Amino acid sequence: MNIDMSPALSRAQHVVNGLWVAVPSLAVGLIVFAAFVLLGFGVKAVVARLTEARLHTHRNAGAAVGRMAQGLVIFVGLLVALSVALPSFQPGDVIQLLGISSVAIGFAFRDILQNFLADILLLITQPFRIGDQILARGHEGTVEDIQTRATFIRTYDGRRVVIPNADLFTDTVVVNTAFAHRRLEYDVGIGYSDNVEQARGLILTAIRSVDGVLSDRLRTYC
Repeated sequence: MNIDMSPALSRAQHVVNGLWVAVPSLAVGLIVFAAFVLLGFGVKAVVARLTEARLHTHRNAGAAVGRMAQGLVIFVGLLVALSVALPSFQPGDVIQLLGISSVAIGFAFRDILQNFLADILLLITQPFRIGDQILARGHEGTVEDIQTRATFIRTYDGRRVVIPNADLFTDTVVVNTAFAHRRLEYDVGIGYSDNVEQARGLILTAIRSVDGVLSDRLRTYC
């Protein structure tokens, strides 16, 4: 039984020839996209710096605006690269597809979009900043970073807590370092036969020896 393989070989050769012809376009498209990615990093740094200098905002807001500018540059670069690599590609097709599937995308990425918008609002309103000590969702620590999806907190015992930005925007957040001075209260117990005034003096002396304590604002209550 003889099987004629010539049609299959002919189709395979046609596919290989088509890929070979498309290699230069694909290579140029990859180079164009890589150039836009590098350009995006530069635009991100410049936009962040200009935002901080012109609007006198914290570096968090500048970083957020820089990330958005970087994403826009990379998206444009992707469209240009696809147009170069695939001559039949039209950017309008992508825009039309995004318009048609916007409802489905909205439902699928609802949480991501919600956290992204919360990130922008948090960076604009700035209820807390990187380096602040906050208490949120039962976790207390120092804010390490505010990213697009979540905020990273380092607890006092050396653990990292990731809290979605939407939760921080809608829930109560206690900012311990919002003001220059903060009052702390402690209950100290002594024996019934101990000298109260002597104990009070020892406590005040010990507290005054701690750096950062405002000695003129110390109060004791019995």
